[in-house]
Amino acid sequence: ILKLPTAAEVNEVGADLITSLVQTKPNAVLGLATGSTPVGIYQELIRAYQRGLVSFKQVKAFNLDEYIGLPATHSQSYAYFMKEQLFNHIDIDPEQTNIPNGTAADPHEEGKRYDALLESVGNIDLQILGIGHNGHIGFNEPSPALVSGTHVVELAEQTREANARFFEDKSQVPTHALTMGVGSILKAKTILLVAKGADKANIVHRALTGPITTECPASLLQTHPHLIVLL
Repeated sequence: ILKLPTAAEVNEVGADLITSLVQTKPNAVLGLATGSTPVGIYQELIRAYQRGLVSFKQVKAFNLDEYIGLPATHSQSYAYFMKEQLFNHIDIDPEQTNIPNGTAADPHEEGKRYDALLESVGNIDLQILGIGHNGHIGFNEPSPALVSGTHVVELAEQTREANARFFEDKSQVPTHALTMGVGSILKAKTILLVAKGADKANIVHRALTGPITTECPASLLQTHPHLIVLL
């Protein structure tokens, strides 16, 4: 657990971990996240690429989740977010960037397809995670039981409210999403959990020191052998 005084330092350390991984393993498999938490890390990665410190030509990327019902061209889709925030600014092969298809005819089949794709590349080398105020990781919401693989999830009211700031109003926030399951996340060789701001302090404390329970999905990260937490 690394506690850093500023968000800028969190971003630098996070980007350094990813850059050093890709420098030593050019064909690394990265698990990527969306939302405001990783944006600063992505900006640092773009700077490292522009300075010639790292190339992403052989990297494969898998995103955690996508809203159901939003096409990849929609300005609030996570496919669009990743292009705007990272992919369009580095030399990653677009064919090697993978995001669940939010407009698939059968979302449940899409979950199976995504899991098969993950299986085919072996384990993710490094998975970036944020944490929701209710302890969700990816879109795995608190629940009496959690699904291991990629699946459809109904978004909690608190999650939709937190994401409403990106839409014109809350009614436009999708009610469902496709998300990588906790089982898939925990298979990553290294997990990088990033949390910024005093408002995340309580849930981070609960996730890292409280009981391991599906009612706080992030608490399952306590079982992982190589978890790095940037605060």
